Amino acid sequence: MKYALTLFTLAALSWGLAAQNTPQQLPTAPSATKFPPPQAAPTAAESQESGKPAPAPPAADPSPAPTGISNNSASQANTPQPSATEPAKSNASPIAAAKPAEKVDAGDNPEDQLTVIRKRVDEVNVVFTVTDKRGHFVKDLTQNDFKVYDDNKPAESVRSFSRETNLPLRVGLLIDASNSIRDRFKFEQEAAIEFLNQIIQRVSDKAFVIGFDTTPEVTQDMTEDTEKLAHGVRMLRPGGGTAMYDAIYYACRDKLMQDKSSGATRRAIILLSDGEDNQSRVSREEAVEMAQRADVIIYAISTNTSGLKTRGDKVMEHFADETGGKAFFPFKIQDVADAFSQIQDELRSQYDVAYKPADFEPNGKYRKIEILADNKKYKVRSRKGYYAPRQ
Repeated sequence: MKYALTLFTLAALSWGLAAQNTPQQLPTAPSATKFPPPQAAPTAAESQESGKPAPAPPAADPSPAPTGISNNSASQANTPQPSATEPAKSNASPIAAAKPAEKVDAGDNPEDQLTVIRKRVDEVNVVFTVTDKRGHFVKDLTQNDFKVYDDNKPAESVRSFSRETNLPLRVGLLIDASNSIRDRFKFEQEAAIEFLNQIIQRVSDKAFVIGFDTTPEVTQDMTEDTEKLAHGVRMLRPGGGTAMYDAIYYACRDKLMQDKSSGATRRAIILLSDGEDNQSRVSREEAVEMAQRADVIIYAISTNTSGLKTRGDKVMEHFADETGGKAFFPFKIQDVADAFSQIQDELRSQYDVAYKPADFEPNGKYRKIEILADNKKYKVRSRKGYYAPRQ
């Protein structure tokens, strides 16, 4: 019995020593594998609490995005994330703190960088006419015959002065097609067509036609083709209310201001109406302001043949006075053609002056303009003022 117990004890000791010399194997953990299973990305809130940046999302699927969905998400996925040492960036808009960049990166090539030059322009350009006591145009005056005042102060300097007798024209013909002028509409159409045939020079001038009743309607866009312009006038049919202010506003903002012609041009609107607006969404002063901003001269021909000056006539006169144009009040319908003829003469008998105002501030405020002739017998007609640009 003692011998069997001794053999069992020796065998147990031998097995224990063998077990100690055998290397220990640990269970495999997911974190120790070469390709770990994907982990759920922490939310933005969890990243902020831990102070660590959120890991970059996986690369975007190269397949195209479905129709109607922007690819902005794909570009954001490829944006590098800040390292742990970078400070957290604010979500506030950078517009207020941004400074104007001197160069714009247009690609990896340094030669593709574009230099942006920003310059404040504080030069004012004014077109004006001069007449004597009989109303005849005076065309032979010089810069020394005038004084220019801006905001009630003499101009700091005159940059240029010229007599403009053949400057390219950009003319908008605005014809009232409301019910109020139905009885004389046909004659006014023919007078307008004759005016366009006489004044538009195909080499340099362009015009467009807008008829307005309840809303403005472009029947012929900007062109030098007088046949197309005549067709645009004949397309008009009277009917509906009168949205004259809307028509002026639209013609200045969407047509004359958008003209991309190279070189100087003369912008004018020929307005044929009784002046009785009852449908416009913009006000009279908003239409005047838009004409001044677009540097447009308005010539108004009243279609009122009653012999009495109506409220509409005063409105037409206001548009002309504020923009440096003129209002015509024919006593009979045949005089409309004479008014067109006078406008044609005036557009070819004007002066142009460019000056630098004194104490100019780019604050968007209205500034008054006054041009005076040294000879008191002469009358100068120009726009009454302008709105300074904002910096």
